Amino acid sequence: MTALLLVVVLAVVSGHGDFFTNHWAVRINGGQQQADRVAAKYGYMNYGQIGSLDDHYHFHHSRVVRRAAFPLKGPHSFIHMDPEVDWAQQQVVKIRVKRYAQRDPSFTYFNDPKWSNMWYIHCNDKNSRCHSEMNIMAAWQRGYTGKNVVVTILDDGIERNHPDLAQNYDHLASYDVNGNDHDPTPRYDSRNENIHGTRCAGEVAAVANNSHCTVGIAYNARIGGRLLSKPAK
Repeated sequence: MTALLLVVVLAVVSGHGDFFTNHWAVRINGGQQQADRVAAKYGYMNYGQIGSLDDHYHFHHSRVVRRAAFPLKGPHSFIHMDPEVDWAQQQVVKIRVKRYAQRDPSFTYFNDPKWSNMWYIHCNDKNSRCHSEMNIMAAWQRGYTGKNVVVTILDDGIERNHPDLAQNYDHLASYDVNGNDHDPTPRYDSRNENIHGTRCAGEVAAVANNSHCTVGIAYNARIGGRLLSKPAK
């Protein structure tokens, strides 16, 4: 049966193996007073019910070693054979390590062609031109990738069908102020001037790992555009 109480240690340790503590999770029917009697019988202290789990109690034994490589036997061990006890389990230390403490090299690579040219992200690389660490990849590793975020670019429109934007495009976050509709597609002309909004949208939410162009800073965000440039004459 899975342990009901976890003794959590936030640390990085060397070596392997479990450590047994002087804490127990115990199931006893009959209420708090019955649990207190059983605890006192074997030298335990009843710390009370475990969360919202009925009839499950947190026992502590002060005369048992706080941490041991194996479960120590003694008079306290007879609690496992007591007819009033349905179940008892000595708790084991669970080692917890911060997932972002060390960077996973496989995480820091995307197959987008311009990925290696994004010098402002690769600040830790020896050949990087970046002089200021913005912790972008550290934020990604903590889960901040733009998920559940919607961004609207107020500019000269965005190419909603662009292969690096289409997957993240949100028409509800888009509007053409001139045409009074939800299509923010830029007005194309011979000088190709209306590209700024699309480029900004790509910097924010270009799809990652799609083998196309670049990676957005918030590559899981939904992206929309508001077309503000003047209409064609």
